[in-house]
Amino acid sequence: MVQERKKIAILGSTGSIGTQTLEVIAANYEHFEVETLTAHNNVELLAQQAVRFQPNAVVIGNKEHYVWLKEALSKHPIKVYAGSDAIAQVAEMPSVDMVVAAMVGFNGLAPVVKAIEAGKHIALANKEILVTAGELVTKLAKKNNVAILPVDSEHSAIFQCLLGEQYNSIEKIILTASGGPFRKKKIEELAHVTKDEALQHPSWKMGAKITIDSATMMNKGLEVIEARWLFDIPAERIDVLIHPQSVIHSMVQFTDGSIKAQLGVPDMKTPIQYALSFPFRFVSNFPRLDFTKYASLTFEKPDVQRFPALALAYQALKDGGNRPCVMNAANEAAVKAFLDGRIGFMDISRFIEKAMQKTTYIEKPTLQQLMETHEETVAYYYSNPA
Repeated sequence: MVQERKKIAILGSTGSIGTQTLEVIAANYEHFEVETLTAHNNVELLAQQAVRFQPNAVVIGNKEHYVWLKEALSKHPIKVYAGSDAIAQVAEMPSVDMVVAAMVGFNGLAPVVKAIEAGKHIALANKEILVTAGELVTKLAKKNNVAILPVDSEHSAIFQCLLGEQYNSIEKIILTASGGPFRKKKIEELAHVTKDEALQHPSWKMGAKITIDSATMMNKGLEVIEARWLFDIPAERIDVLIHPQSVIHSMVQFTDGSIKAQLGVPDMKTPIQYALSFPFRFVSNFPRLDFTKYASLTFEKPDVQRFPALALAYQALKDGGNRPCVMNAANEAAVKAFLDGRIGFMDISRFIEKAMQKTTYIEKPTLQQLMETHEETVAYYYSNPA
């Protein structure tokens, strides 16, 4: 019996994860087909992707681009929609088997909630979804028998290390981090780093927002919160370890002292393909890890004095409620301000801390209250810039 191809909806197809997901699909066309593509502003690339992959539907989030996109695809049998509501609607289309959540930031939450409610399995690359609404989303996924499969290399590594270990107790999870471009800089030097310097990641090629998050180590803080919900483990049993070579993607330590690690070259296509193909491993031509090229693998503890964003993430997770949502919204606003040249690098963490102290706390927020929290925090930024 020939297995039908899995129909994939990619939310955020023009970003780093989205484009690499399409590369994976192109290399495995006998297994996958593109059902839906969405983007926010990059309408020209979205049109190119649509022409190549011939999805059932495309959505451009910015409605100003709708007419251009509609005309560009007029000779193709592709449905064209626009707006954030349309993105949420295509995520729950009956024809979709799996949703790749590759949108950046809080805006990815509503479409993923809709997809889960419709019973769609999620390949999760948007870590902000579990950061802002981890309890809500994981309960909803369990209720609808939906699998959330991690795409982040670190969480994919933990997921793989835990396979077959359902009868064994975890002592702790160890998330590895490259340390970003400023790992060796002194705290007084960090006050003067530029946007261009912050965008030079030593290991990974990523979008601007996540690259800045890596430079501040907020990205690792977001991953700590994501791991708490993905693997149902408390914050005090989640460690972060700097590993500049980025070869060990993460580790799990069990109660007998044994540690399992998942290794590979720094290439996001491997965890993307595994999330799409799980529980199978498809053959790939991705680069292989050559141990002879690594004379040593080194590790060090993160310095939360130089990189306070990591400590702020642990604090937000400890506080619970809508506090991680506040932290995430403040980070999004501050990173944008840094990229726009309006604030300095160290101002990012300072504003996040201030927002966490001042924004209204809600112990058991609903989805609507999380959306209101996000808006309140962004509004707080513009009235109290860092």
